[in-house]
Amino acid sequence: MATQGKNLSEYDKSQMPEAKNFRFGLVVAEWNENITEGLFKGAFDTLKENGVINENIVRWDVPGSFELIYGCKKMQQSYDMLDAIIAIGSVIEGETKHFDFVCQGVTQGIKDLNIQNDIPVIFCVLTDQNMQQAIDRSGGKFGNKGSEAAVTAIKMAQLRIDAKF
Repeated sequence: MATQGKNLSEYDKSQMPEAKNFRFGLVVAEWNENITEGLFKGAFDTLKENGVINENIVRWDVPGSFELIYGCKKMQQSYDMLDAIIAIGSVIEGETKHFDFVCQGVTQGIKDLNIQNDIPVIFCVLTDQNMQQAIDRSGGKFGNKGSEAAVTAIKMAQLRIDAKF
């Protein structure tokens, strides 16, 4: 596993852009809720610790990870003042090919949103082989991928601002 030994929640706060005026959207899948809520908490807490105020954080829920694409697209269209969106989901491998199709579809869909639109969408979708791996990466022994996604969102929001000049 790529995260083995790395705490996903660790980052150098001194290297972070000023985020207090940024606005973020979080689209959260309800499927595997015990995992996605942990990821949401990691993202939300990291945004807050970097100065983002509650009013500048919008949350939408969607049924599952595959629906993140549509939810993020609609959020891009509805909130043109957002600086970045975080897509939060969890897909855990089962005994069928469903896992492969969902993972590939969500990955390609989020990529397409980044190519087609001006508001960056950050990929915070765990694609794990089992529940324990998901627990370990959503606030467990490897930290929280949600926190890592929030750091990325802040940096991409700054890039979006910088690239306009």
